[in-house]
Amino acid sequence: VAGREKGMMRQMQESIYFEDLRVGDVFDSASKTITETEIIDFAWKYDPQPFHISKTDAEASMFGGLISSGFMTIATTFRLFYQSNAFKETGAGAHGIDNIRWIKPVRPGDTIRATMEVLALKESISRPEIGNVQVRTSTINQADEVVMTMETPWIVKRRPATQ
Repeated sequence: VAGREKGMMRQMQESIYFEDLRVGDVFDSASKTITETEIIDFAWKYDPQPFHISKTDAEASMFGGLISSGFMTIATTFRLFYQSNAFKETGAGAHGIDNIRWIKPVRPGDTIRATMEVLALKESISRPEIGNVQVRTSTINQADEVVMTMETPWIVKRRPATQ
């Protein structure tokens, strides 16, 4: 995107290709309110620890109440970015997730959103149709408190050559 300053905050609307990205770019996601039912349903399927599935056990735990699984927070954060559409057509997966930190619990009624900052860009030598993008994602609650951070080496498609 010509004329764009490094580090510019953008809402994610149009498809974003590898060539459109600059180190320092920051993107906002949509937001979502997390419900008690979602927390319990997810936990029963994937992370059935007592403080995720039982209000009584959660109240007696060090958390003092029901909290979301960290894996649910990761999955919800991914969904929020996907639904924001910028990488819907151009995202081609990831090489993993690095440095995940669950900083504060996500509780029923919390509304979370995320920001994603581009840390590094590297063209793929073996696959010229893609680029590798290192990003830092921060998931934030309604009180503007960071609840989770993670770094991800994403794979993003390059803009197709026009004929």
